[in-house]
Amino acid sequence: MKQHTVIDSPYGPLTLVAEDGVLCGLYMTDQRHRPPEETFGDRDETPFGAIVDELEAYFAGDLKDFTVELRLNGTEFQRRVWDQLRRIPYGETRSYGELADALGNSGASRAVGLANGKNPIGIIVPCHRVVGANGSLTGYGGGLDRKQRLLDFESGTALF
Repeated sequence: MKQHTVIDSPYGPLTLVAEDGVLCGLYMTDQRHRPPEETFGDRDETPFGAIVDELEAYFAGDLKDFTVELRLNGTEFQRRVWDQLRRIPYGETRSYGELADALGNSGASRAVGLANGKNPIGIIVPCHRVVGANGSLTGYGGGLDRKQRLLDFESGTALF
């Protein structure tokens, strides 16, 4: 059974979705690849206490590593990419090519990019930490402005 809630953040409203009490979605407003609202289940804040606490601590600059349980629904390859995203340290970035290398398939940069774009749990699974080979900002489902703001926040060059 799915449930959802909406919380405020420095990046605008975030929709949190849980399946059987486990976080399976975190979506920004106007996010590319955002599922239809009717798939989010009933609105209920009950399963989101720990998640909201961790997000608040993150936005306050007090949390760098999330510990909440996640349910990442996707293909095996997508889940492998998302696992690699979670290994990128706070305040650092990796290129799509570096992620492909970490997966043992240096030619998979484009596939890594596609999987990155389908990440269902933004911020917590930090797809914003992936940049182009030359360090340039490239696609981000939440918009390049949000991506830059997240990177600036994590690097300490911008605070809320």
